Amino acid sequence: MKKIILITFTLFILFASSLVAILSTIGIETDKFNNLIIKKISQTNNKINLKIDTINFKFDLKKMKIFLETINPKITMKESLIPAKNIKAYIDFFSLIKSKPEIDKIILSLNQLSIFELKKISVNFKPSNLNSFLNNNIKKGQIDAEIEIFFSKENTFENFITKGSVSNLEASLIDNLSLKNSSFNFFADSSDILIKSFFSEMQPFKINDGDIRIKLNPNIIIESSFNAKINYDKNLKENYKFIEKNSALKNIFNLESDLINTFKINLDKTYKIKSYKLSSKGRIIKGKVNFDDISELKFINSEDKSLSFKNTEINILLDSNKKSIDLSGEYAFNEEKFFPFVLENFFENDLMKLRVNADYDRPINIDLINFSKPQGIVTSIFIDLEKFKDLVRIKDFKLKDNKNIIHVLGSEIQKGNLVTLKKIKIKSSRDGKINNDFSVNFNNKISIKGLKFDATNLPKILNQKNEINNFIKINKEIEINFNTILAPLSEEISNFNLIGKIEKGKFTKISSKGNFEGNNYLDILMKSDEENKTKYLEIYSDLARPLLTEFKFFKGLTGGKLFYTSIIDDEYANSSLKIENFKVINAPGMVKLLSLADLGGLADLVEGEGLSFDILEIKFEKEDKTLKLNEILALGPSISVLMEGYQTPEVTSLSGTLVPAKTLNKLISKIPVLGDIVIPKEVGEGLFGISFKMKGPPNKIKTTINPIRTITPRFIQKIIDRNKDSK
Repeated sequence: MKKIILITFTLFILFASSLVAILSTIGIETDKFNNLIIKKISQTNNKINLKIDTINFKFDLKKMKIFLETINPKITMKESLIPAKNIKAYIDFFSLIKSKPEIDKIILSLNQLSIFELKKISVNFKPSNLNSFLNNNIKKGQIDAEIEIFFSKENTFENFITKGSVSNLEASLIDNLSLKNSSFNFFADSSDILIKSFFSEMQPFKINDGDIRIKLNPNIIIESSFNAKINYDKNLKENYKFIEKNSALKNIFNLESDLINTFKINLDKTYKIKSYKLSSKGRIIKGKVNFDDISELKFINSEDKSLSFKNTEINILLDSNKKSIDLSGEYAFNEEKFFPFVLENFFENDLMKLRVNADYDRPINIDLINFSKPQGIVTSIFIDLEKFKDLVRIKDFKLKDNKNIIHVLGSEIQKGNLVTLKKIKIKSSRDGKINNDFSVNFNNKISIKGLKFDATNLPKILNQKNEINNFIKINKEIEINFNTILAPLSEEISNFNLIGKIEKGKFTKISSKGNFEGNNYLDILMKSDEENKTKYLEIYSDLARPLLTEFKFFKGLTGGKLFYTSIIDDEYANSSLKIENFKVINAPGMVKLLSLADLGGLADLVEGEGLSFDILEIKFEKEDKTLKLNEILALGPSISVLMEGYQTPEVTSLSGTLVPAKTLNKLISKIPVLGDIVIPKEVGEGLFGISFKMKGPPNKIKTTINPIRTITPRFIQKIIDRNKDSK
């Protein structure tokens, strides 16, 4: 009995093994399931037409499932042939026993497709823009694919999975930017598309080990991560039109970098971007940007033609609401010496934040404080600022080297106008000596105090034509105290004190005093008449030259006391300037005029010891850009001048009379009674005088002269009135 059972069991094992071997290799040929498979394929897409010759009934050892397989089935979709390798249909075993076969899934394995074959099939693809891209942009490639179709227990279509690989892909994107030598693996179902191991060359980019995931329901979410190497050189033969057309990129000369990138994009059902996020981290090995076409970068030194980077870490984050760019490495102008820098830049809606910390060796000039840093001296610069719409808030600015420090805290600038300022600290040197050491504090009032202030360039700055008032939002009282002010022509003002008031960025009240060397003084007074909306300015100085250095008219003037008064409103000023007891030495205009008049002795005098004058009076009006010179009168022991005219930005026009003093004295002495009182009888014979005209655009003024033997009564009356005042 045992022997019979053993033989029976052995035979069963042999039969089962043989059956499994046959089913897992050759299979059992049948046509009973043809219609079932055709029906199931049609459920997935009614546009598919399937023809099957024979089907093998097989067993899958790996999956331990029974399946049906047909080789080289003929599949068409709208008359387009789909090259299929085989179709496998996995059947529930128990449904066979019940004679109601249920297919769990169908696997369709395709032969390798070329892009040419895929384009023929693509007429059936949706959406249409995908079909258009495939036909117009894809140039080359092969696809290996397998489709798994799943069915529910109710025997209806439930889902599908497509997987496979793409190799040797070439595609054109924008302009002449193309994908070359591209390959990747893909996986897709009704809700997701996954691309793995993506490699591609896209000059000047090379993408390694990339992946993309596209989630289709309910909206579309695209996520990706990839490594990108960039090796761009503008001198290469390829013409990178997409870079040349981008204003932010066209000035890049070369760039070599290695970056790790991720991005996520959310689209709605109409493919409109709802949100996005992009991250890029890595290293700029080297890079260079040219300034040839960046005329708006006025802060760049005109001699600097390029900016280079090397060994620079980069971290970029961009999303729908905020953006940040962080750089840390080395930079250089004109590919010269490299210096360290750190840059942090953040954007969120209307807010921008910027922090920069860098060493800097280019020239820096700040005329207001006569600060000049030559090229080659390395200075540390730190900037921490915020910009919200049109408001710029400089939280911290520091310029520092071994001898200089300029530190600005808490300033706010709106539309180019200073709104507020917390504190400024300045200490600087020039020619090895400290020329600035003071601080500025904005509290209830503006307080400017310190040991020294270099005002050498102040007259030049005040004389500049600037119609924009950048301090219009400043309304405060002000107090200034300096131990020493460095004035033009190497003069010094000691113990300078000023109290005043600023309204809408302009002084409305001033009371100040300072001392020059040799018991000489400087007084400045300003008062306001609120009823008439005018200001009255009065300046007295025992030294005239330091206040007149920027006016060519006074070139060559030395000595003298200055008294200046002016009545000022918003658009008009009526002023008077008086200088007493001065000389004119080596004044080019005066020498030329005297030489033209053939007054040789006087011309020699002005080139030597100088011509002395008792007084110079100028009465003038300023309105808009026109300066009207009502009268210029200069009286001296050797020569006297009376003239008038006007000046605009386009032209200067002056006319007048120049008379040697002896001639004038002789004429006045002949006036009965008055002449006896004013002019002594011993005055000798004088020379003739001249009338002159000076007219022309800046630096091209022409002078004409005419000898005269009579002098206008107005000139004589001015001399008489002046002599009366002196007596």
